[in-house]
Amino acid sequence: MAPVSDQPHPGSSQEAMSYTVSPRRKWFGTFMTVLVTGCALLLALPLFSILWTVISRGAPSFSPDLFSQLPPPPLMKGGGFGNAIVGSLIVLAIAALISVPFGVMAAIFVSEFARGTKFANFVRFGINVLSGVPSIIMGLFAYGVVVLTTGSFSALAGGIALAILMVPIVERTAEEGLKSVPMETRQGAIGVGATNFQTISQIVLPAALPSIATGVTLSLARASGETAPLLITALFNQYYAKGVLEPIATLPVLIYNFAGAPYKNQQELAWAASLLLVMLILVVSIIARSLSRRQTFG
Repeated sequence: MAPVSDQPHPGSSQEAMSYTVSPRRKWFGTFMTVLVTGCALLLALPLFSILWTVISRGAPSFSPDLFSQLPPPPLMKGGGFGNAIVGSLIVLAIAALISVPFGVMAAIFVSEFARGTKFANFVRFGINVLSGVPSIIMGLFAYGVVVLTTGSFSALAGGIALAILMVPIVERTAEEGLKSVPMETRQGAIGVGATNFQTISQIVLPAALPSIATGVTLSLARASGETAPLLITALFNQYYAKGVLEPIATLPVLIYNFAGAPYKNQQELAWAASLLLVMLILVVSIIARSLSRRQTFG
């Protein structure tokens, strides 16, 4: 029998444990860590600056009257923007009712029925191009299709403009959620006698629901701060709108109108509306983040 050597073999764990990092590599690693941390702080600095400015300028004007009263005339104290809050909710609801079904159905078609085909690649390419189109172009499209047809600025036109903006976000997140469902799940459902429609509607779609909900919330957060499409579609209204086919007030347009006004009371309302809009976007983003974590770890 050959004698057993006590020396560690090359590449053994003992040799790996005895390996030491050279001072030069330690210095380089420390330098890169400090550099990356500094760049991250520099990127976060504008965000914290914006938050501090909005909070410091908008918080003093915050009161319950903001949510119930109408915008005041120039040089008059008090008032609020209850009509803009209601108008924003109406426009976003119209946009969601249009964009969510179209986005989810497009994702189902691309990932389930036309997987790997040239037409699916064409649809995906079109979605990617649509996501890069400036929002003002979507507003011009809604203006030409809805405003010129009906003869009036309206909440419907604003909702359609925002829906076009939301569709790419909903479609891409829904498609990724559908792709995350294992193929074995579909094969198992078909193996026990389920049809393709039953497999998608009762198994695959519920499994991808957290991703779809994440896409919807992210798209709402993106659309809630858009001003350009609403300026040429929904316009503005000093009062509560009586229907979806007439001009309607929204928070972004109110901020745009009052921020450049020469009257201090309207400027204060603009800062308060900005704070409210930032808070709404922050809440929606937190909800989207929690839904994505539930999809990842649940």
